[in-house]
Amino acid sequence: MIVYDKEKIIPGIIIFLLLATLPFWYTFVGGQPSVVPEPQISGPATQCVEPKTYMRNSHTDLLNTWRNEVVRKGNRVYIASDGKEYRISLSNTCMDCHSNKTEFCDACHNYLQIVPDCWNCHIQPEESK
Repeated sequence: MIVYDKEKIIPGIIIFLLLATLPFWYTFVGGQPSVVPEPQISGPATQCVEPKTYMRNSHTDLLNTWRNEVVRKGNRVYIASDGKEYRISLSNTCMDCHSNKTEFCDACHNYLQIVPDCWNCHIQPEESK
């Protein structure tokens, strides 16, 4: 088999592979690893409505369930996995302990480049010092 223009094909393949693997090279070779933020609790409670691992991974699911329970069913009581009852309220239940939005919410959301829509309906809390 005769290959024409091999002096153009081989550099083209090399350039393609370099561009295709650029994110790998940037992240793992040239880029600095970023530190995963550790949210700071600033309220009186010592534990959240659910375990820490669940809240890290699924708090948006919980908040969506809470929204649906309140808006569609009128239910304002949440029974946690440990049997405790909590008032379903982002502003009054969650923000009691997570009152510093910048250090708690924004730290993780900015790290993950997520823009939540909570504050389209809810009033942003005043930052506690």
